[in-house]
Amino acid sequence: MAKTKRQFPSPRDLAPFLKFKRFEFNATTRRLNGAFTIEDLRNIAKRRTPQAPFDYTDGGADGEVTMNRARDVFRQIEWRPRILRDVSSIDLSTKTLGLNMELPFGIAPTGFTRLMQTEGEIAGAQSAQEAGIPFCLSTMGTRSIEEVSDAAPKGHNWFQLYMWTDRDKSMALIERAKAAGFEVLVLTVDVPVAGDRLRDKRNGMTIPPTLTPRTIINAIPRPAWWMNLLTTEPLKFSSLDSWNGTVAELLDNMFDPTVSFKDLAWIVRQWDGPVVVKGVQTVEDAVLCVKAGASAVQLSNHGGRQLDRAPVPFEVLPQVVAEIGMDAEVYLDGGIMHGADIVASIAAGAKLTFIGKAYLFGLMSGGRPGVDKAIDILRGQMTRTMRLLGVNEIAELEPALLTHLAKRPERLR
Repeated sequence: MAKTKRQFPSPRDLAPFLKFKRFEFNATTRRLNGAFTIEDLRNIAKRRTPQAPFDYTDGGADGEVTMNRARDVFRQIEWRPRILRDVSSIDLSTKTLGLNMELPFGIAPTGFTRLMQTEGEIAGAQSAQEAGIPFCLSTMGTRSIEEVSDAAPKGHNWFQLYMWTDRDKSMALIERAKAAGFEVLVLTVDVPVAGDRLRDKRNGMTIPPTLTPRTIINAIPRPAWWMNLLTTEPLKFSSLDSWNGTVAELLDNMFDPTVSFKDLAWIVRQWDGPVVVKGVQTVEDAVLCVKAGASAVQLSNHGGRQLDRAPVPFEVLPQVVAEIGMDAEVYLDGGIMHGADIVASIAAGAKLTFIGKAYLFGLMSGGRPGVDKAIDILRGQMTRTMRLLGVNEIAELEPALLTHLAKRPERLR
């Protein structure tokens, strides 16, 4: 057997292997440069955020069955890629409700957002404006309608409404959103009462945060979060009065459990523009929403944070699209943590998708740059997935591109 000839490497030969990565002095940039997935951002967020606000973002209701099923459903997708297509140019833009969007996803409404990171909704709205996607401000937001409008005057700003027992206050919010130039009203309908969010109960999740010995001990290794909280303006709900109690108690005291489809029709008339109904979980209710005047329905189980063991939106999507797709647009949220999840949702019939946890993980990881990073990660994953599928633009995505393994006929042995 021939022996391999060896020699001592010269400095010139070693030079290509001895190039060191340039050190990044900005700590936020350095952190975010190491994140390649939304899960990476989640891990950074967990290290930097006290347990109570992190768990509020990360958790679900009861046993968190629904929340976990939503992720499992996307893992069960099998692609059917096309080959020998020119995919040198990928177009991720789309149009919804007559509005041009650069990407087929938006930022979902999230409550208590400045508790996660002090830049809160302003960071989300400005990132969305730059990316050309919708930003939906929650009734439970910690920045006001006017503040968001001023921060992102050219953005696709949407307003999410909970109907309160005090109808006059609800209508006042609608008028303010209309005056501030918000494009779309999103009525959330799956919160007649708060879901049983056990993580929040165990953490004593209150607004403002409850300072218990456990809270303080948990916060010791996270001084930046406390510094931001204590040296910026006090945390408050910008659309409602102050509250001292748990999140669940607030929801139960505020929200109107008597809201009906008649109320939906009335709200559509009050807004006099596109209305999206968020929280639809059955075909039958989707049909009733369209009959009441909704421009779009958003299939959502509140990220698994309300009724545990509720339907998973992705699994309901094909039937809803088949039933109302000619009359209204269909959106989807829940479980989206990868650009491929968005591609699959659009291929299965959704017009638009929304991210909640993925956005907040970016926010907690690095404020506005962290939100930009989350959007960039999803954009890159979408682009790569579409290229590998042999698809050039959003309009080419169709159900034939994917199979759901759990529903696929058993293969012959």
